[in-house]
Amino acid sequence: MRRAIITLAILFLSAMPVHGSPKTITFIHTNDLHSHLMPFSPELDFIPGETGVDETVGGWARIATVMDRERDARENPVFTVDAGDFTMGTLFHIPARENAFELRLMHEMGYDYVTLGNHEFDMFPEGLARIITTAQSMNQLPGIVFSNAIFSDESGRDDTLEAVFTQGLVRPYAVREADGVRIGFFGIMGSIASDQAPFAAPVTFRDPVETARDMVAMLRERESVDIVVCLSHSGIYTNVPSEDEELAGKVPGIDVIISGHSHTILEKPIAVGGTLIVQTGNYGRSVGVLDITFDGGKTSLANYDLITIDDSIPADPLVQARIDTYIDEINENVLQQYGLSYWDIIGKTAFDMNLYEAESTVGNLLADAIRWYVDKHGRDVLDPETRVQMAIKANGVIRADILRGQTGRLSVADIFRTLPLGIGMDDQHSSGYPIVHCYIHGYEIKRALEVITTVYPLKGEDYFIQISGVRFTYNPYRMPFDRVTGIEIMDKNGHFEPLDYSRANDALYRVAANIYEATFLKVIGSFTYNLLNIVPKDRNGKPIDSLVDFRVDADPLKPGIQELKEWVAVMAYIAHFEDLTGDGYPDIPDRYRTPQGRIVEQASLNPVHLLYRGTLVTWAAFAVFAFVLTLLAFLIRRWKRS
Repeated sequence: MRRAIITLAILFLSAMPVHGSPKTITFIHTNDLHSHLMPFSPELDFIPGETGVDETVGGWARIATVMDRERDARENPVFTVDAGDFTMGTLFHIPARENAFELRLMHEMGYDYVTLGNHEFDMFPEGLARIITTAQSMNQLPGIVFSNAIFSDESGRDDTLEAVFTQGLVRPYAVREADGVRIGFFGIMGSIASDQAPFAAPVTFRDPVETARDMVAMLRERESVDIVVCLSHSGIYTNVPSEDEELAGKVPGIDVIISGHSHTILEKPIAVGGTLIVQTGNYGRSVGVLDITFDGGKTSLANYDLITIDDSIPADPLVQARIDTYIDEINENVLQQYGLSYWDIIGKTAFDMNLYEAESTVGNLLADAIRWYVDKHGRDVLDPETRVQMAIKANGVIRADILRGQTGRLSVADIFRTLPLGIGMDDQHSSGYPIVHCYIHGYEIKRALEVITTVYPLKGEDYFIQISGVRFTYNPYRMPFDRVTGIEIMDKNGHFEPLDYSRANDALYRVAANIYEATFLKVIGSFTYNLLNIVPKDRNGKPIDSLVDFRVDADPLKPGIQELKEWVAVMAYIAHFEDLTGDGYPDIPDRYRTPQGRIVEQASLNPVHLLYRGTLVTWAAFAVFAFVLTLLAFLIRRWKRS
């Protein structure tokens, strides 16, 4: 009898779910690497094979060293993951379709899973398909998970990418088992990021929260996973609602969110309910190492390290050697046609030029470069109307400061990183945004400048624009969309004179920008209640249907349009400066040492200053205010009489 009871007890216990002792799982993670394979900035300062000799940060060879150290230091399972935007940001991304440098190197470094960010779509769906299939053809493709892509029902430009998904080279989710624990991975792109993926069309993106709910249900119920990890290219923000925090709050069942897109540095995980959220910033400046404990069906934080990637970390020699071969390929296949090479010195600076949420020194330089370059290639000295009178540069497309470093020398690689984004509209879809031009009225120039006074504070730092050829004052206390109080425009001799931005002035002014920024100006009215409508025109005042047709042609004698690339414009602009020190290198002029006063705030609550030259917006608001004031006075008078 006693033996029978013991036997029944053993059978009962064996039927119960047993999680055993607590298990540790480690996730090494990165995000928004943006092709920054080399340490920076400047890259020229990096000395391979040595530590403690420079101030550069990042570099994939150093990251590889950290990853190997962290794996070797643990006996528990370790997974290496990335939250998207692994491409677009340096010269290494230019031949991505043909060489897939980033994905191949990530495979070599031991990445288990990566997801797609908005910039992976910058080369159009077919370009992304080529990147992935190139890496696959060389047997160097890491696992890619992406869950919320929606392909067009019609045959078209997304067919090749859809085929890549159908073949399983990109999967909606993946499951791995390690040390008896089943772990599910899926990847999504957030709403803010998808809004910044204009070249993904006709691919669209399903709501990330709805997608995540379905993925969690799939992984928990069908795949019976113990841990769910979301690679989310959505973001952690301080000035707008944070998508990844919202995701964690609305979708229970996600244990870890590896966040990306917002370039936010989290020193420690954010806990929302039972979800841990981590993010490392951008460009490989740091690597996160997250240890979690799985016990009794639940996960908890065991430890977190955010490791700074700097010159204290030796570069892995094998990975660095691979990067060096990539540089040789870039020289031969990309830069040679421009008469350049990766390490060419094109200029010199005695000071740093930084980007920030205001008029900035690097912004002044880059906007001036665009205006100068278009004038150089598309201006008829006998026709004053062909002179470019304003150029703009959005902070969101300026991706790097220009830093003096140890020598002050500026290499092709370092300058390219300032304006690396975009793709051409020509048949080759060559890398880099092309410059376009158009004509607008004076009152439309004012509307464009209201982006800085009103749209930027609402939409975030990417929407701040740097300007060249004009300067203006604004009053932040005036009504939104009508805060600009005075504009001056540069004449042909370089002197500023007042701009008549009234409707009575029917003159047209030539404006230059890259095609992305110009498209933004064209559609800005749609999300400003039509208050800032801007209609790009040709020189005869006819509205432009397609900005693609108004790309600046570098050589009108050749068939088609030879696109002027903005990154080439910056190289040429710096190279044209005078050599002031006699060392053989052009010197950045001292006028770029400080901002030049192109954007000036003049805050005032004086009623005259609030109403002077007001538009319909201001006077409508004033009429409402006056009516309310009159009504209150009337009601108070009646109340006193009663």
